[in-house]
Amino acid sequence: MKVTKDLVAASATPMVLGILAEEDSYGYAILKRINELSGGELDWTEGLLYPLLHRLERLGHVESYWQSVAGERRRKYYRVTPGGLAELAEQRRQWDTVVDTLKGLWRDSNQFAVIPTEARA
Repeated sequence: MKVTKDLVAASATPMVLGILAEEDSYGYAILKRINELSGGELDWTEGLLYPLLHRLERLGHVESYWQSVAGERRRKYYRVTPGGLAELAEQRRQWDTVVDTLKGLWRDSNQFAVIPTEARA
């Protein structure tokens, strides 16, 4: 299954803020965590993640710092700010509303039943 670009874009901010709320992290580790959490269904690229991180930094939701680990190259880490935690709480409230609404629709309706292709003609 491939998740549409629109849905990925809409969910990217709360996903990244949620990961950074768990702990500070760097780009590759964030990409890996998204892949793990989605069971491999979401395979983000650097081209999606880094512009998002930069935008979140401009908005004051995350801040970055450089860290060196012995035997490894220097990495740019990101951490969520208090403003980012507030944004995450708001994003979660909004997503809860959307998810609850969709669950209600799908539970209460058979309109999304799969109709075999030959029966549609």
